[in-house]
Amino acid sequence: MKRLLLAVLGVLMLAPAVPAAENSTVLPPRKETLKTLIKVNDFYLKNHPDPLVGIPYYSRKKVYEANIWTRGVYFEGLMALYSIHPDNRYYDYAYDWAEGFKWGMRRDDTTTRNADNYCCSQTYIDLYRLTPEPKMLTKTKANMNMYLNTPQVDDWTWIDAIQMGMPVMAKLGKDTGDKRYFDKAWNMYKWSRDTLAGGLYNEKDGLWWRDKDFVPPYKTPNGKQCYWSRGNGWVVAALVKMLEELPADDLHRADYEKDLKNMLEAAAKCQRKDGFWNVSLADPDDFGGKELTGTALFVYGMAYGVRTGLLDAKKFMPVLAKGWNAMVNEAVHPNGYLGYVQGTGKEPKDGQPVAYDSKPDFDDYGTGCFLLAGSEVYKL
Repeated sequence: MKRLLLAVLGVLMLAPAVPAAENSTVLPPRKETLKTLIKVNDFYLKNHPDPLVGIPYYSRKKVYEANIWTRGVYFEGLMALYSIHPDNRYYDYAYDWAEGFKWGMRRDDTTTRNADNYCCSQTYIDLYRLTPEPKMLTKTKANMNMYLNTPQVDDWTWIDAIQMGMPVMAKLGKDTGDKRYFDKAWNMYKWSRDTLAGGLYNEKDGLWWRDKDFVPPYKTPNGKQCYWSRGNGWVVAALVKMLEELPADDLHRADYEKDLKNMLEAAAKCQRKDGFWNVSLADPDDFGGKELTGTALFVYGMAYGVRTGLLDAKKFMPVLAKGWNAMVNEAVHPNGYLGYVQGTGKEPKDGQPVAYDSKPDFDDYGTGCFLLAGSEVYKL
């Protein structure tokens, strides 16, 4: 038997590897994935040497603070990359950003209830975990404790906010051991899911409407449900991050797992033949075409699910590999620029056109989504 095994191994070692480009359902070698992530991030860092410089939004002739949600998502991705490739440059860049904003929310407003404004706290907590200093979390805790001490649960009125806000509560719950953070996160999530406009989550389809403006009777111009790809991707990311922090015996862990599995089952059915997802999940003719951010977030969720055993690897590995390879082979420019990134908005028609050479209004959140996906794929 031992000789037979050795013989089989010998044949396998001699057999040529199947390049990802030739078989889109096979992941590239891990070192190639890391090489791609470094290239994409290096391009971003080259174009943003100072993390504190404001973000110009040309269509509104306005400059936004560099700790708004778009930049917060980039740093989520950067910290994920740092976790698998701890380059000192990444830590220093993130620390300088947080320190420059005095570890505060947008406009340094600790009373904000807008999740877009405190998304940055996810990275503050990640940095604190590496080199804990009390000043890092003073403002984050003040902001989150306001939630614990007020009865409102109706702040997340759009599904993007679930990703911007819920992981902050999850991380604090784990680090402090105070389960009130988990309970508050659940109550706010449940309100968005089940109560707002009758519930933004359609359990039957396994997908979410972006906000109250898109629940039925609203339809796409072609008469179909409007499920926005990136919006659903945000919820996937939030659920992944919640499950990473939540205790195994938490009362609602099974609920989060069920929702994540149902969403990814639904997403798998919507995948394009080329591996990408359209901006409109139920209506491929509503501004159809390749789009990177939704694709990256679905790949992120699927890779996490397969790695942790939540999803069936045999079923989902080909789906996530096809999505990852599509982005790497068709969206990543030779210099690391990312194509097919939909600009900001809330529905398929926003941020158009989406093309290989198109330039979104913000260039940071697309990189963050890609780094989240690739870092999770790397762990496989």
